[in-house]
Amino acid sequence: MPYRIPEAHVFPDPQLADDDGLLGVGGDLNPARVALAYQLGIFPWYSEGLPILWWSPDPRMVLLPTELRVSRSLEKRIRNGPFRVTADRAFAEVIQRCAEVPRPGQSGTWITEDMLESYISLHEVGRAHSVEAWVGDALVGGVYGVVAGAVFCGESMFSLQPDASKVAFVALVRSLKRWGCPLIDCQVRTEHLARFGAREVSRTEFLERLADGRSGTLPGGPWSIALADAQK
Repeated sequence: MPYRIPEAHVFPDPQLADDDGLLGVGGDLNPARVALAYQLGIFPWYSEGLPILWWSPDPRMVLLPTELRVSRSLEKRIRNGPFRVTADRAFAEVIQRCAEVPRPGQSGTWITEDMLESYISLHEVGRAHSVEAWVGDALVGGVYGVVAGAVFCGESMFSLQPDASKVAFVALVRSLKRWGCPLIDCQVRTEHLARFGAREVSRTEFLERLADGRSGTLPGGPWSIALADAQK
């Protein structure tokens, strides 16, 4: 049975999550609570109209920036494609698009209005960041996530043109590598992330790596990332 999350900003030990990774139910999305959750290796994931659910899955999907794999075709797209890349220029729009863009096999979105408000608040205090891909003045792709020390916790991405979110993601990962980020939390396995070199580790290993990484720091916001950061 999941734990009931109290009004105080505290969480149970993430190792106590059930076999599906569900740790707790309830609480709120106060930005301070959400920031604490990521520090502990916990994240919210639920649907509109349902109680807030808090997760700590086992295994955990992670990407070490030093293990990023980029296909030859994507490298060519980065060099020759139409995209311009920025960071922290359109956070609210990126998360809104992530909520709106349809995904194969998925109806609706888990990015609720309360989540939008909470993550935008975290962005305003430098705890959440976005990387955007543009064609001209049109936002065509992006990715966003939350920082926990020197660890980046990826949340979602969207793409309106082929490879747009991939180019933004590569620029993000290569910048994080340059800044000394040891770990990107990808939460749960997807084949899309596996093709970039992400892999599953045990919850125990993830929490150990997170504990090591959250004592570090990443640059304060707003971040500065350009298309050149996506290139080798």
